[in-house]
Amino acid sequence: MARTFSTAATTSINAQATEEVWLTLLTITSSEVAFPLRFVANNQSVVSRGNTFIAFPFDLDFPGQDEENPGEARLMIDNIDRSIVAFVRSISIPPKVTIEVVLASSPDTVEAYFSNMTLRNVSYDAKTVSGLLKFEDIVIEPVTYAMTPERFPGQF
Repeated sequence: MARTFSTAATTSINAQATEEVWLTLLTITSSEVAFPLRFVANNQSVVSRGNTFIAFPFDLDFPGQDEENPGEARLMIDNIDRSIVAFVRSISIPPKVTIEVVLASSPDTVEAYFSNMTLRNVSYDAKTVSGLLKFEDIVIEPVTYAMTPERFPGQF
């Protein structure tokens, strides 16, 4: 899948050295929690499009780029705050995750994103909370259409 980047991002990618800082934004939502968790892998919090992303240490192995089989990503969040484990324990439905990549110089411009991922197989210990991020497999979802003249005019 081809990506279109901003001019600043393209310049940064093609430069031998750059002062641009690429940031990964993480949004975790659940229908069982009133507000989303928003983190940035940075040493300072960032405001992007009016939302504050809290500086919080996490590692992310990004998903593949094959459109036919996007694969999965691996998320590892440092367990330095009890609220993360409390969040995991408080939900029974796997949360949705959105990953966005922005430049620190222009945090309102999303350079790349992965959305509609579900956090599954969550485990935690004294050091980390980790899990797999999987794309929802919409290919196997059933689809039902009524055979009407409007939808299938060739059948009538």
